[in-house]
Amino acid sequence: MVIGASVKAVMIRPEDIGSLTDFQRNAQAHLKRLKRTGRPELLTVNGRAEVVIQSASAYQKLIELVEKLERDAVNRSKSL
Repeated sequence: MVIGASVKAVMIRPEDIGSLTDFQRNAQAHLKRLKRTGRPELLTVNGRAEVVIQSASAYQKLIELVEKLERDAVNRSKSL
């Protein structure tokens, strides 16, 4: 838990779960949805979670958020 941060917990929605096989067959449609929604997609193999994919812009936002949280944590520890 991060104190003082405004972070919303996000769960993978059922509509964002699909098979790796379907992704391979319909890659363009999946990529379009990833870009449109900004939400990650969980891909399964034999019914089990295998990999999570997301658009490059959503990944960049995630990295920026992590970096900010790390900076904030360092700054808080210095002020103690």
